[in-house]
Amino acid sequence: MSEDARFEDGGEAPLNLGALDLEDLGVLSSLTQDAVFPATEMQWRAGERRFALLINRFRWEDAPRAERRGRDLERVQAVLVVDNVLGVASQGIDRKDADTILSLLSVTFEPGEDGAGFVLLTLAGDGAIRLKVEALEVTLKDVTRPYRAPSGKAPTHEI
Repeated sequence: MSEDARFEDGGEAPLNLGALDLEDLGVLSSLTQDAVFPATEMQWRAGERRFALLINRFRWEDAPRAERRGRDLERVQAVLVVDNVLGVASQGIDRKDADTILSLLSVTFEPGEDGAGFVLLTLAGDGAIRLKVEALEVTLKDVTRPYRAPSGKAPTHEI
């Protein structure tokens, strides 16, 4: 007699997810919440209509299991890519300061006409990046092995 597979039986594989609608984007936003990155790790390739961030994201998807099993909480480097980008604007960010570390709070979409709109990357400390897009297309891909979260704790927010 065979048993049904359990979630815990799955191997830990790097994330490689895409978002083409608001529901999918909500999932990506929750997985990137509290990701940190230096201001120098943002890149807009206007000719390719692509904006990318190399982020150090907290592994929210693994945190409950890690805490239950007494394992370290983890982060992983990932690339967050927004395609179909027509323009980029930001506020509260000094891109020339290599020591500036930014923290991503959410990724949302403000729809416009005919599928176009704005992808809004909201940062801690009143910073934001607003990407004018022709269509919503965002991907998140882990690019390194997970590593112990330097703080050893899950991120928290003041209410």
